Amino acid sequence: MSRRKQLKMKQVGVEHLEQYNQLLRYVFQVTDNVLHKVGWEERDIVHAKSPALEQANVWGWFDGDKLVSQVAVYPFQVRIFNKTYDMGGLTGVGTFPEYSNQGLMHKLLYQALEKMRENKQSISYLYPYSIPYYRRKGWEIISDKIIFEVKDYQLPKNKQVAGEVERVDIESDAVKKAYERFALQTHGAMLRHELAWNEYWLWDLDDLMAAVYYNDDGQPDGYVLYWIADEVFHIKDMIFVNEEARSGLWNFISAHFSMISKVIGNIHTDEPLAFLLEDADIKEIISPYYMARIVDLQQFIDQYPFKPDTREREWTFTLDDPLLSWNQGTFTLRISPEGKGEVDRTAVRSSSRIDIKTMTTMLLGYKRPDYLHKIGRIACSPETVDMLEDAIEQQTPYFSDYF
Repeated sequence: MSRRKQLKMKQVGVEHLEQYNQLLRYVFQVTDNVLHKVGWEERDIVHAKSPALEQANVWGWFDGDKLVSQVAVYPFQVRIFNKTYDMGGLTGVGTFPEYSNQGLMHKLLYQALEKMRENKQSISYLYPYSIPYYRRKGWEIISDKIIFEVKDYQLPKNKQVAGEVERVDIESDAVKKAYERFALQTHGAMLRHELAWNEYWLWDLDDLMAAVYYNDDGQPDGYVLYWIADEVFHIKDMIFVNEEARSGLWNFISAHFSMISKVIGNIHTDEPLAFLLEDADIKEIISPYYMARIVDLQQFIDQYPFKPDTREREWTFTLDDPLLSWNQGTFTLRISPEGKGEVDRTAVRSSSRIDIKTMTTMLLGYKRPDYLHKIGRIACSPETVDMLEDAIEQQTPYFSDYF
């Protein structure tokens, strides 16, 4: 009997926690040395993954009692142009090499997406181990990460601000409240519940610190998460709800001038830091970060806020999806003057064509319709391009989480 015929797909439960962890560690090469560096022991990582396994939807292929391939979907929420979407966070993807090239992951991804659709998670995010692989499955890049390096002499000069910065415990309510205020007004950002926060802190060093900027009303308007090592001020993340908070946090960083030689940090937005500094000659490295995929176009459009206009707009197009039949076919999108969209299947023939990954990155604002049309990712008339440009908000997603 072939190995494939012996395999069975079923849900992975807490009773499989140790196997789930061992497969993750093998696939992602999480060695004892890596665990030691961040202060983890084997039992700690197993314990930390327990709530995730309890709350996530996890499917796997089993060879007898042995878990050989798996995928997990975390129940998350993200903000998309001021609307809250249920999002399926795809993670824990892996197959032992001796079971590869049997189509196991293809079937698991389909199963995961089908469950997301049932759960009204109309959008899925993931961190890609291979961008080409996930593009073939319908995901596309929707956010970037910029790593910057600022020398001590390039740090901004102190600016007068009304509020003040206070160092707090990284898991304090002030950090969570500042992030919640920020996320609610930030396109693409995750709304973090306990599971999301647990994942956010999972691989951090023990010496991570937090500094919160409080405005003159005592409200937390932002924070910087950082650690200092070998005369380098490392920024894990910095968020702020206004320019005053940004200035206040940079005042705090610059106050370390005598202790450090440089600042190295991350920005999870398309706004490079260089332009904001007096000495703009800094080093910045931009790289793709997270990918997303529309799970069900009709569900997604039902919530989606297009920009209002004086007239109703319409677009008939053929949509290609490499995995999901419910996203495959010809559809008509109608947008009301108020910006409410609805999409329905149609028998009308259309020369317009787009695939699900291009639709995703376009509707999330990472790439504009005009650019996507120019590079051949959308086939449509110039009039349709103009309509889409006017209908879609112009804002690039921010995403700083990792799961």
